[in-house]
Amino acid sequence: MMDGGNIFDKYGTKNPVARFLTSRFLRSFDCLYGIAAPADAIEIGCGEGFLSLRMAEKNTRVRGFDISDEVIEIAASNKVKSGLQNVEFAQGDIYSIEWGSLSTEIVVCCEVLEHLPDPESAIEAINRIKTEHFLFSVPNEPVWRILNVLRGAYLSQLGNTPGHIQHWRPVQFISMLQNHFKVKEVRKPFPWTMALCSRIPDRDK
Repeated sequence: MMDGGNIFDKYGTKNPVARFLTSRFLRSFDCLYGIAAPADAIEIGCGEGFLSLRMAEKNTRVRGFDISDEVIEIAASNKVKSGLQNVEFAQGDIYSIEWGSLSTEIVVCCEVLEHLPDPESAIEAINRIKTEHFLFSVPNEPVWRILNVLRGAYLSQLGNTPGHIQHWRPVQFISMLQNHFKVKEVRKPFPWTMALCSRIPDRDK
């Protein structure tokens, strides 16, 4: 995540239910990613690099950015362990990096926007990248918090995962994306909302 705020590690968990849900998330991710079929990708809020490395395994050149130097170091270590050479990691702030100087075939921003105080400004910054496709995901609320309560987690916060400061129902999230992009396809791997978007025609004219 761009702020390192997500305490629950869905990729590394050994909980069988969480692993099942994560496998559904990844199947949806692979499906939407496959529609774009990019040879080059940028991931914003790459965290420890799990999705970046997953994309790199598909022979995609990947550049991953995260605001946390600490998690970038972990991502770099995970790259070494993977043996993959077609992925790079660097520190970068979603609000201030010069995205307009970058070009790629897809921008991935999964499990990031819910951590940000100003997601609309973040989306506008992301939209400056020269690319055709964008892939976003966020938790499906209030389902996410209900599941946390049911497993006895974060009860004093009424099930809200620490670091989550934005909460969208699927229709709200898709509506926000439609203000900036053409939403091509939506997946709802329980309990997430995921969307593949493209640039709005003539937006840059």
